[in-house]
Amino acid sequence: MKGNERDWIWHGWHIHYSFQRVVLENKSKDIPIILLHGFGASLGHWRHNIPVLSQNHTVYAIDLLGFGASKKAYTNYGIELWSQLVYDFWNVFINKPCIIIGNSIGSLIALNTVAKYPIIAKGLVMLSLPDIAARQKLIPAKIFPLIKTIENLVASPILIRLIFLVARQPNIIRRCLKVAYINHTNVDDELVNIISLPPQDNGAARALIALTKSVSDFSLSAEELLKKINIPILLLWGKSDKLIPPTLAEELAKTNPKIELKLLDNLGHCLHDESPDLFHQLLAQWLNNSEGKYAPKSPILGKFN
Repeated sequence: MKGNERDWIWHGWHIHYSFQRVVLENKSKDIPIILLHGFGASLGHWRHNIPVLSQNHTVYAIDLLGFGASKKAYTNYGIELWSQLVYDFWNVFINKPCIIIGNSIGSLIALNTVAKYPIIAKGLVMLSLPDIAARQKLIPAKIFPLIKTIENLVASPILIRLIFLVARQPNIIRRCLKVAYINHTNVDDELVNIISLPPQDNGAARALIALTKSVSDFSLSAEELLKKINIPILLLWGKSDKLIPPTLAEELAKTNPKIELKLLDNLGHCLHDESPDLFHQLLAQWLNNSEGKYAPKSPILGKFN
């Protein structure tokens, strides 16, 4: 169940989103949640989470511009663009402090949005946080021009279209998902459809080309952004994440005393879908116990005071 799905016009583009109202008995204490998916995914990736989270929170999930059922726009993409989308969505539909939860690139978007618009949130949860700026620092200066040359060659529109035609096939996507997931139980037909159907949309290839041209706009420093946050932060990371290994997780956690880091055994890149019960349990503990600001509400999911 993904909730009630709607379309919203933002800057002339259709943005797809869903919402699930909190159950009636918990309405008076509702703190909304915004869910932000990772690269190549969509709001459907929160399929196992929305029904549980909505027991105690009104839940909103957004298909970021260029993904899911949102417009496959040919524009200058980047973390700043998506952060503006999230803030504007919050301003229109929520307009009170909420909890923002992001996976992968969605976690970096959530982080940047909270750093830029602190009024938006009272809690931040990030799953597998990418720090692209840190990656660039690790590349020796002598070989960086070579890396950029290779990246520019790979970003050729013709090559991207050819790769895209192959990579969007369901059997290829299933193989890729089995790399992202350590436990393959939830790598089912529903998940393959969630990932493979949006790339069939008109304009999807051009949107991917635009994304590759805008890759420099993804290079915000997660470390510097974390230093600006003054609300409780939960950072979750699968120890077996092959897409964004938790190499720098402990260093990132040291940048802000409000960060609670959990490194999780035998989990990969999408732990909210790979092990939803564990994700809900960890989220509940954090909501209930972090810095003494939370009160027990439910054995399933906690509640902000």
